[in-house]
Amino acid sequence: MSVKCRRYKLLGDFEKVCCFLADQYNTVDFNGYLMQPFFEYAHTHPAFNHKLTHRFGIWEDNDTIIGVACYEMDVGECLLSAKKGYEYLFNEMLLYAEKELSALDKGKHSLRIMTTDRQNLDNILLSNGYKKIHSEPITIFPYEKGFNEKKLPDGFSVISLDEENDFKKINACLFKGFDHGPIPDDDIDCRMLMQSSPRFRKDLTTIIKAPNGEYACFAGMWVEQQNKYAYLEPLATVPEYRRMGLAAIALTEAMKKSIKDGAAYCFGGTGEFYHIYGFDTVGYRDIWERLW
Repeated sequence: MSVKCRRYKLLGDFEKVCCFLADQYNTVDFNGYLMQPFFEYAHTHPAFNHKLTHRFGIWEDNDTIIGVACYEMDVGECLLSAKKGYEYLFNEMLLYAEKELSALDKGKHSLRIMTTDRQNLDNILLSNGYKKIHSEPITIFPYEKGFNEKKLPDGFSVISLDEENDFKKINACLFKGFDHGPIPDDDIDCRMLMQSSPRFRKDLTTIIKAPNGEYACFAGMWVEQQNKYAYLEPLATVPEYRRMGLAAIALTEAMKKSIKDGAAYCFGGTGEFYHIYGFDTVGYRDIWERLW
């Protein structure tokens, strides 16, 4: 074999990695949760550190990508993915991650490895001094179960960003919806950046509009057409509009729209909301940590 490791080139490798992740996807270990929409959404997230993506590792066999080590948002965290038949590289990939992707603070290194419980990395991580510090469910909603239909409160309306795309209102909804405070900042550029992704879909992004014109709830939806699933990110409701069923309505509408692109199920989040809606737990996402 002629396996070689090199650094990630943001402009040249982004689409190559997206294709690799789509090809790698499976419903056994969910590719360590390093799924194509997850990777793409992170790249246009306001918290994503573009300056250090050259620290990502790419493993190739005869110029074909067979492995990736990267962070979700910033150094100090890492996800690993290796093509079937190349799992022997995980030890090498872990050592690379410790060198290139660990955080350094006051002379101390730290690294969190994000895996799934079915990725079979537990023994490797334990033997290298990692401890499991967190575990959360991986949830999906199979469309064959039927959708949870709710009545929209009087005066509210459901729209897509194809119909109206007000960046100031989007910013206010997401800022307040993720509990950053009652008065949103004016970082409109970060919301414009989030829509610059190649596979961002304004038609799938669903908004619940309040009677006063504010955006009360925001549901972003991605479709990975090769593997026929949808990926929800983000979902947020402004505090004063919670407990009205708006998130469930927005989620339902976004999932229903994804059917036309072939999606048969949707990945959700970890909160009680998803359990109540009817999402199934299909595995667990684990976080392992090492300090040195």
